[in-house]
Amino acid sequence: MRIELNGEARELAAGATLADAVRESGAGEGGRGVAVALDGEVVPRAEWGTTRLAEGQSVEVLAAIQGGAETWELGGREWSSRLIAGTGGFRSLEQMEQALTAAGTEIVTVALRRVDPAAKGSVLDLIDRLGLFALPNTAGCFTARDAVRTARLAREAFGTEWIKLEVIGDDRTLYPDAVELVDAAEILVGEGFTVLPYTNDDPILARRLEQVGCAAVMPLGSPIGSGAGIRNPYNIAIIAEQAQVPVVLDAGIGTASDAALAMELGCDAVLAASSIFGAADPPAMARALRGAVEAGHAARRAGRIPRRTHAEASTSDEGIPDLS
Repeated sequence: MRIELNGEARELAAGATLADAVRESGAGEGGRGVAVALDGEVVPRAEWGTTRLAEGQSVEVLAAIQGGAETWELGGREWSSRLIAGTGGFRSLEQMEQALTAAGTEIVTVALRRVDPAAKGSVLDLIDRLGLFALPNTAGCFTARDAVRTARLAREAFGTEWIKLEVIGDDRTLYPDAVELVDAAEILVGEGFTVLPYTNDDPILARRLEQVGCAAVMPLGSPIGSGAGIRNPYNIAIIAEQAQVPVVLDAGIGTASDAALAMELGCDAVLAASSIFGAADPPAMARALRGAVEAGHAARRAGRIPRRTHAEASTSDEGIPDLS
């Protein structure tokens, strides 16, 4: 059955309800702040699950966002939140849920690992319940061959062709291996993947990854998990200025000011993982990073004043009476 969902044609199963359309829109179960209109008429929340859709109907799913916010494009889709979060390292699923909710994120990264029979609870169940988009990564891969294999496994496991591509050069710095990274990106793009590569803060490498068809570039601010912030803001600014695809600052974020700086330098989004789960209060840090990303983006759009080496009075001296 074909319907129009938020202005785009979508295929839903025969007998689908309005609640199914809400989930398809990316709004999850449609919590507080979500409203739905069917063919222009508002439908009460209590009726979503019993209202069956018909061929050709138009559904609009609206969600409350921060005033003045606008969407951004990544991988051919529109997103509202510019903060991407990692799911590793939390002390419990409950803590993860609190932090992800506080972050207001829409995209979360997940790693593919061998099944642990002792594991309790499912990260994917939590992600689905929150209505988030799971972005699998190739963390822990040191060769293009391993990364490609892991991406193919992730496609089967998660039912998505999106992949955050990581090919690490050594286990001490966790810096990307540029040669292996480009090789893996070329193969995966050729297989139809939406590739989001974790890369060095190298404008030439970023351009090369864009040229092979990556949907974004994700330069590091500093080594993974270091919390050292953005060590080379000049290079990040060059990458953001030159790129024709979204730029997501990845790795090194330690606190809110780092995230704000990334956005002020021109990044489209920020990925935060250890800065959240490693904080003394992960939900509070997630909330702070959310605000910092929004503030940094707003500041970038507003345009800062020029830096000067001397003072310049903010109030004109015109009209000051001569008291001599």
